[in-house]
Amino acid sequence: MAMVVQHQHHKDLSNNNNNSITKHQLDNGKYVRYTTEQVEALERVYAECPKPSSLRRQQLIRECPILSNIEPKQIKVWFQNRRCREKQRKESSRLQTVNKKLSAMNKLLMEENDRLQKQVSQLVGENGFMRQQLHTGSVATDASCDSVINTPQHSLRDANNPAGLLSIAEETLAEFLSKATGTAVDWVQMPGMKPGPDSVGIFAISQSCSGVAARACGLVSLEPTKIIEILKDRPSWFRDCRNLEVFTMFPSGNGGTIELVYTQTFAPTTLAPARDFWTLRYTTSLENGSLVVCERSLSGSGAGPNRAPTMQFVRGEMLPSGYLIRPSDGGGSIIHIVDHLNLEAWSVPEVLRPLYESSKVVAQKMTIAALRYLRQIAQELSGDVVYGLGRQPVVLRTLSQRLCRGFNDAINGFSDDGWSLMNCDDVEDVILSVNSSKKLYNLMNPSSSISYLGGVLCAKASMMFQNVPPALLIRFLREHRSEWADFNVDAYSAASFKADPYSYPGMQPSRFTGSQIIMPLGPTIEHEEMLEVVRIEGHALGQDDPFTSRDIHLLQLCNGIDENAVGACSELVFAPIDETFPDDAPLVPSGFRIIPLDPKPGDIKNAMVTTHRTLDLTSSLDVTPETNLGSSDVSMCQTTRSVLIIAFQFPFENNLADSVATMARQYVRSVINSVQRVAMAISPSGLSPCVGPKPSPESPEALTLAQWICQSYMYHVGADLLSSASIVGDSLLKDLWQHQDAILCCSLKSSPVFIFANQAGLDMLETTLVSLQDITLDKMFDDSGRKALVPEFAKIMQQGYTHLPGGICMSTMGRHISYEHAFAWKVLAADESTVHCLAFSFINWSFM
Repeated sequence: MAMVVQHQHHKDLSNNNNNSITKHQLDNGKYVRYTTEQVEALERVYAECPKPSSLRRQQLIRECPILSNIEPKQIKVWFQNRRCREKQRKESSRLQTVNKKLSAMNKLLMEENDRLQKQVSQLVGENGFMRQQLHTGSVATDASCDSVINTPQHSLRDANNPAGLLSIAEETLAEFLSKATGTAVDWVQMPGMKPGPDSVGIFAISQSCSGVAARACGLVSLEPTKIIEILKDRPSWFRDCRNLEVFTMFPSGNGGTIELVYTQTFAPTTLAPARDFWTLRYTTSLENGSLVVCERSLSGSGAGPNRAPTMQFVRGEMLPSGYLIRPSDGGGSIIHIVDHLNLEAWSVPEVLRPLYESSKVVAQKMTIAALRYLRQIAQELSGDVVYGLGRQPVVLRTLSQRLCRGFNDAINGFSDDGWSLMNCDDVEDVILSVNSSKKLYNLMNPSSSISYLGGVLCAKASMMFQNVPPALLIRFLREHRSEWADFNVDAYSAASFKADPYSYPGMQPSRFTGSQIIMPLGPTIEHEEMLEVVRIEGHALGQDDPFTSRDIHLLQLCNGIDENAVGACSELVFAPIDETFPDDAPLVPSGFRIIPLDPKPGDIKNAMVTTHRTLDLTSSLDVTPETNLGSSDVSMCQTTRSVLIIAFQFPFENNLADSVATMARQYVRSVINSVQRVAMAISPSGLSPCVGPKPSPESPEALTLAQWICQSYMYHVGADLLSSASIVGDSLLKDLWQHQDAILCCSLKSSPVFIFANQAGLDMLETTLVSLQDITLDKMFDDSGRKALVPEFAKIMQQGYTHLPGGICMSTMGRHISYEHAFAWKVLAADESTVHCLAFSFINWSFM
């Protein structure tokens, strides 16, 4: 018995020693090894709660005897380490995904570089051939030196059997691939769309080509078959597509399919007819595993259906176009897109022809839109996109599409949708059309059971603007609704969508404060489009129902507010909705669309403006009413033009049609007047001698400012800024403009804004003279650069100038710029006592 007690005593001493050793290890911070059972128990808790509280950890020790020999502090450390390992694992996975995407993009860029090298070689050969022809005195040119593709016309009479269609399909495939991956078209980089890791893709537009064409290459995190499914459903992503019907489909015999497709597109303005296309679409796979969808027009007398009155559609031509999709090694797919169209510009007024002859417009509307839509779908499927008010992505996309479709329908007013003109007088500035059928509502919202006793009346108008940036105008209209909106009329439109069909014959007396509460629902991943709910607060004026809400709710779509989106139209489209905001709410949209117009092709003067637009903008400035910088300068009245389309829709009852028509006409005319005032106000001062007042004395013209810059430099530094001190007048401005150093001037406000830059300065900032006025000085530098610049301002104010050592700044595109050194000085007015602005000169700058 004594031996048993002694043995038990020895065992207790052993356990005490082990516990003391464990505590000693914990006190010394040494790692304690866990058994498999202990790890499994901790992992089960971690799966339920990765960050348990102190009480939860103590409870865990009590509930799991196998953890009783571990200190609560050590369990806390285990969970910290576990969370750290999980975070490292996720970060490693993310970095691997990013690396795969970068590798795929690098491969795509290398392929694009090879293609460009072939294009350069081809152009060098053509240049040599042309030199030889000129040297020998021959005026004839070889067709091989022309980038124009003479596409043969194919009609159904030439392809009245599957074998004939297959022959056309194979020819279309070959021509499409030569455009997508070769040099069949003379491609140039899309302005403002530079390739990079964060870019949507690589974009190019055509020049010297039959028709207008655009091309895109990009990486999309979707499988090739899913991409094919999405892109073939063109109405889902191409906002201008009204209808697409597949009339014939049969297998091609090589695993592919051939389809005969009829497509209708909306006209973007009220001034031109819409377009339709009759095409052959060929879907197949290549030997390397790539999938291809290519398409081209079929022509001939009577080719294709005629589903609408002839006068409302002009048959357009689609030259070989399509999509090439191949799997990427890093996951997802690499896609090549080509859109090549002949939009028959002859059929529209001359002023609108640049819109139909611009490859930039095709790129923005079709090519870029397709790639952006694919990326948007990929982001939504990954769950990385967050939307407001609990709406699902597909619901919001459907609402956006319905807004665009309803607005396009109002602008076009197709008779087969039930629209008819109320006035046919060409003198009228506002066009009124009415739709009394239910087909319109079924078209916009098939599931809605709401009907109207009368119909919908649309009042629309178009106007031309000079030197009004479309993106800036739309931003102003969105942010300053009180400048143009009549809230009582908007309230009438909103009240017409109440549940009670008798609630909208007249508007209840209300007072609208004009305040807006904007609830964003979710922008697209590229932030080129925003969908939001706007609430305009209203209050009852009478004693009846003082607690009844008089607020107006609008579902609003805004896109094209990015000033760098070359060729993109800007839109503000909205529709009244019920405050409950149901997903199937009936939408009758109204709004604005402003489209930039490129200079007419072949116009030498306008071509010169396009090539040297910023220089010509500066050269057109007046110093005095009698002085101009050369008689050969192109007037700004012929440069940056845009067309604005306004369309407002009003539901009505039959007995109120005439009064609603009178109200609608007056309202749209008031909106036109308001928008014209806004356009005059936002037109860049000094850049538009034909629009708006002359600049004030505080904002001198370019020539005067150039003189002040050079004179102040000599006054402070004691040296000539330009090579010759004797130059005066026009030559001084031109020499300053062409100076090799980047010269910029900024205001003296608390947040200095740039007001002038020469050509080198604009190139360094990667901007234009118009956009320059939106850039502040602090945007050029990072935090350290801004801190270093602050004390220099005191020196400038005290001694008039300062020398800045070499450093690094940034362009508006986010690229880093290094410069050898810089000067900053005060620019004095003519009296040499008033400081007008600050000038900077960056010497020997370059992109890093």
